[in-house]
Amino acid sequence: MMNGVSLADRFRSHDVDNQAPPLVPYDAYATDTPLREALAREGGAWAEPQVAAYGPIAGGEAMALGVAANVHRPTLHAYDRSGHRTDDVEYHPAYHRLMELAIEHGVTGFAWRNVRREGGGAHVARAALLYLHNQADQGTSCPLTMTYACVPSLEHQAELVREWTPRITATVYDGRSVPAKVKQGNTIGMGMTEKQGGSDVRTNTTRATPVVVAGAGQLYELVGHKWFFSAPMSDAHLVLAQADEGLSCFLLPRFAPEGTRNAVRIQRLKDKLGDWSNASAEVEFQGALAWMVGDPGHGLQTILQMVSLTRQDCCIGSASIMRQALVRAVHYARHRRAFGKLLVDQPLMRNVLADLALESEAATALAFRVARAVDASPRDARERAMARIITAIGKYWICKRCPPFVAEALECLGGNGYVEDFDMARLFRQSPLNAIWEGSSNIQCLDVLRALGKQPETREAVFAELDAVRGGNRVLDGETASLRKLVAEEDGDMEGRSRRLVERMGMALQGACLVRAGNVAIADAFCESRIGRGHGVAFGTLASNAPMEALIERAWAE
Repeated sequence: MMNGVSLADRFRSHDVDNQAPPLVPYDAYATDTPLREALAREGGAWAEPQVAAYGPIAGGEAMALGVAANVHRPTLHAYDRSGHRTDDVEYHPAYHRLMELAIEHGVTGFAWRNVRREGGGAHVARAALLYLHNQADQGTSCPLTMTYACVPSLEHQAELVREWTPRITATVYDGRSVPAKVKQGNTIGMGMTEKQGGSDVRTNTTRATPVVVAGAGQLYELVGHKWFFSAPMSDAHLVLAQADEGLSCFLLPRFAPEGTRNAVRIQRLKDKLGDWSNASAEVEFQGALAWMVGDPGHGLQTILQMVSLTRQDCCIGSASIMRQALVRAVHYARHRRAFGKLLVDQPLMRNVLADLALESEAATALAFRVARAVDASPRDARERAMARIITAIGKYWICKRCPPFVAEALECLGGNGYVEDFDMARLFRQSPLNAIWEGSSNIQCLDVLRALGKQPETREAVFAELDAVRGGNRVLDGETASLRKLVAEEDGDMEGRSRRLVERMGMALQGACLVRAGNVAIADAFCESRIGRGHGVAFGTLASNAPMEALIERAWAE
């Protein structure tokens, strides 16, 4: 004690104040007005009880599990202690619990269990479940997406459908390293790319030789490699390999049909920028057994049905990452003070947050419009055509906007945003992935050009969508007319300028979604700032008459 001051008080360096309280736990569904509106608008309102039930989990238990699963990364155990080859990947218990929660609540199987429901909306509802889950953890979303997306490809082979689909669409997760048939629930991965080709899968060199007889549904022996083999502990993978008839699709189980470990040798796990909770491997097939799926030589067409759904999930995934970054930025700004006022009350910060909220809402609206197109009945030719093109447009534009969006949201936290404890760093590392996975940005733009050129019904579907909201915003009407002329042009340099075309189509479709949503002030703010070019390069450049307070409040009803 000195001069009445205790030793402890003399050396106390500071009191902790002016720090935002923890965000978690919260209800990720109840606090998300744009999500709730998109679910209803695109036909999924009937599933709101199931989606709403996952909101507190996604914003509570799953959020904490996501932190743990990313801190404790997967570990490869190629051999056991006696030297036997095992090729096992060990995941932290948090990973398994995340998978269990997601599968139990329908992230993999909900759409297929409800796909025949009158009125549709099953894929839209399932999109909402993934949108919630992906905010908590992005790595587990990879095997969850592939398990969901594999069903249309497997439907090419009736006997595989009968055996595998009940387990793929089940609500049970079983992470044990045992043969698939002894489990109640299975997960599925994918292996397309090889080191010499990447997206150019026609250059694949992996060879497939029939064990007894050739043809669809028959057992083949695969020799070769995969440069990216996602979620290597999945119960089976859809892969591409060269048969005598050409590139073909195969279902390769982790355990061979007789129950022994299949000859899939994991060479190493990728040391990735992000996506740390999920393992991605390089593998060799040393006579691995697999069943041919679909017709010989038509493997690309077969697996592209899976790829189309995984691309849809890239749209949903990037939109949900943006959403989570926005929530964290707004939460922080509502509790942090600077220069005598809360950050959220500072005019410039309010512009930044409102601009981010506008971008997030537009991304969510377009992602769920993609899901509705995917959900359409096979009898609805226009929506099927829409699904063909809007998936590629959304995959390009939403995923492309994600990294700069998360960077801006991170900056709202200042130095704290750059520190791992605040979780924004993980979102930033994750933000580029969806633009790369399942075909990079250039692939999507080329896909849009191919659809416009060879499938005129896709062009008609896009302009029918834009024409349906004619009169809702003058800027959007002008852009629709301009795009119609641009698409009709015969231009030998269209490929070189295709990014600009797809960007404009993406923003026009976002504007149409917001006009259709019925909030005139928000639709006008988007169309004026994005399509009308009244917006700077950085976020935070909205016009002073933009509905900033309303945007922030809609974004995060805390």
